[in-house]
Amino acid sequence: MGWLQRLFGLEKPEQEPVTIEAANTGQNYTLPTAPLAPDIPPERLGLNGEYDESGLAKRVALAFDQDPEVANLDRVWVAQTGSTVVLKGEVPNQQLLDKLVAIAQRTYGATAVTTDQVKVG
Repeated sequence: MGWLQRLFGLEKPEQEPVTIEAANTGQNYTLPTAPLAPDIPPERLGLNGEYDESGLAKRVALAFDQDPEVANLDRVWVAQTGSTVVLKGEVPNQQLLDKLVAIAQRTYGATAVTTDQVKVG
């Protein structure tokens, strides 16, 4: 069972991803779909371009699903507080935690990642 299914009861979107450039950062991000409204805050952008209170957490979960090294971790949870990604749970080693953090940091809308609720080992 993937991250999206386990955490949110959702299947992966079947739409073609789009690449957008984040304002004032020069970074490009791949999203499941383009925003339906230009004024949706990046951390609230849902999987289908809609406004979603948990949009960032869902997009991080989708990114985790797409990486074979972390796709099957089942003792870690993803949440968000505003634009901060919150990881909770347990990982087998520091390298996997570092990988999760790197993926979360590259997700459009994420400004920080906290791991103080993750146990390593």
